[in-house]
Amino acid sequence: MDVYVKIRKQGKNVLLSICDENLLGRTLTEGKIVFKITNEFYYGKKISVEQAISMIENSTIVNLVGNICVEKAIKKGFVHPAAILKIEGISHAQIVKV
Repeated sequence: MDVYVKIRKQGKNVLLSICDENLLGRTLTEGKIVFKITNEFYYGKKISVEQAISMIENSTIVNLVGNICVEKAIKKGFVHPAAILKIEGISHAQIVKV
């Protein structure tokens, strides 16, 4: 499976955004939560999920949306399963390295 990744550098931080390819442009709504998977934030290079997850190592802030990429991040030990937010059954996780 492929995902979209976008990298931005903000000062000393490297912000990595990853989303499953089938979610780009969607808006997820559950209760009062409205989560927009926008092109501005997530659209970048289209690569394999394995390549994207390997990029977490060199990032300080990571946003992941999608069951595929979040599950892979869990399996690689980057995300704890209890830290996942589900919106319309779609997984979302954030990583902040301090």
